[in-house]
Amino acid sequence: MSTLRSHDDTWDIRTSVGTTAVMVAAARAVETDQPDALIRDPYAKLLVTNANAGVLWEAMLDPSVAAKVETLDEEAAAMIRHMRGYQAVRTNFFDTFFADAAAAGIRQMVILASGLDSRAYRLDWPAGTVVYEIDQPQVLEYKSTTLADNDVTPSADRRAVAIDLRQDWPAALREAGFDPSAPTAWLAEGLLMYLPAEAQDRLFTQIGELSPPGSRIAAETAASHADERREQMRERFKKIAEQVGLEESIDVGELMYRDENRAAVADWLNEHGWRATAQSSADEMRRLDRWVVDVPMADDKDAFSEFVTAERQ
Repeated sequence: MSTLRSHDDTWDIRTSVGTTAVMVAAARAVETDQPDALIRDPYAKLLVTNANAGVLWEAMLDPSVAAKVETLDEEAAAMIRHMRGYQAVRTNFFDTFFADAAAAGIRQMVILASGLDSRAYRLDWPAGTVVYEIDQPQVLEYKSTTLADNDVTPSADRRAVAIDLRQDWPAALREAGFDPSAPTAWLAEGLLMYLPAEAQDRLFTQIGELSPPGSRIAAETAASHADERREQMRERFKKIAEQVGLEESIDVGELMYRDENRAAVADWLNEHGWRATAQSSADEMRRLDRWVVDVPMADDKDAFSEFVTAERQ
């Protein structure tokens, strides 16, 4: 169980789970600047630098900081490269999921716990597409305001649904115009690891109740890192932050729920009216040339998530 979480906790973009959205956006910004970038997110850097979420996330955008970390701790530097590569591969995978759903005629998209996801702005959506974003009110407000203040407009009909997923989000989604009779593409990216096992099951049950045949879902599963390895890396990153003059950030691992009773997502979906398949994130990283050979947990299969996609039968 997480030691920093409670059943009624809340956050903005600078606290708790909210800061993880900044971390992910920083990784997207770094990838966007690469000559062989897998994805392009022209708004990621803007969303990171305006968040004031802590020096560490902004430092990820500075190549000189990465070079200094390399000289201090090669294994920790490999972990940072791995994290960046993983985020690029994950983003690419789910971008493709939405593109395929749109090509199949689906025009109703829902991004759960959307954070600083900018797909409603940066993807080329067909006419008539509605993108619903569900997240904490302060997180959605930060993103909407920051992009609007910089003259960035959505490329689809974007509808923000400001509600905690532990509340009656299906009702709030319908109030925003969601049509439960229309096929829908759902995304649960960077979410499940922040839910207890029973909340994960409840979330997928609720999605199923809102999904007619032909609907699709994509999800990133919760990886399981060994406690000893996680503590070792926490201490190493704390030491590095001190050496390069960065303030210590929240331990993301302490925000996650580690639950042995968590259902395997593909199996659960296959047993509840979906046809699901799972893709190893490690295999996807190798396929797209983002695998980091020296990453310390390379031989730990449980340390890598799966990307699950499914269609409602």
